[in-house]
Amino acid sequence: MINDIKKIVIIGPESTGKSTLSEQLANHYKTLWVPEFAREYLLKNGKEYTYTDLLTIAKGQLDLEELLAQKVYERKINKENTEPPSSFLFIDTDMYVMKVWCEFVFNKCHQWILDRVEERKYDFYLLCNTDLPWTKDELREYPDLETRQKLFNIYRDILTNQSIPWAEVSGTNEQRLQVAVKEIDDYFDK
Repeated sequence: MINDIKKIVIIGPESTGKSTLSEQLANHYKTLWVPEFAREYLLKNGKEYTYTDLLTIAKGQLDLEELLAQKVYERKINKENTEPPSSFLFIDTDMYVMKVWCEFVFNKCHQWILDRVEERKYDFYLLCNTDLPWTKDELREYPDLETRQKLFNIYRDILTNQSIPWAEVSGTNEQRLQVAVKEIDDYFDK
């Protein structure tokens, strides 16, 4: 069943290695990952976005997540590859990120996003710390460590106050991967 797919979300402020870690984990576990839909959307439509754009981005993110969850499920039932296919799906960004983005920039959040926060179920979270150097990118908005740390604290508070298990990752990209794999293996081998 598609509900057997283990969804692991990687969240944190911009330029904290979420996409890199998502891709590394997907490669490690021989599965797929869901890229951040906002990047594709903003590259296509321009980096100046509105409150309404964030709702469009949130819906696009969930559509992409559903599509890739279905692909992971199909790979599993079709037993693709010579090794048993993984039941993991790594997700770069979820509705918590959309909520924080809306509230941080516009001081309000779409009810649709809040409803998805309540109803969507995930299995594990990885929170990326701000200890990687900020990398300039045409879409990134917050190069200062103070803002990035403020956002990190918001994400940590959210994860602390919800019931899904989570772990923090920090260090170099390789160290983050090692920590993430250990946390995932320890949790899912219970």
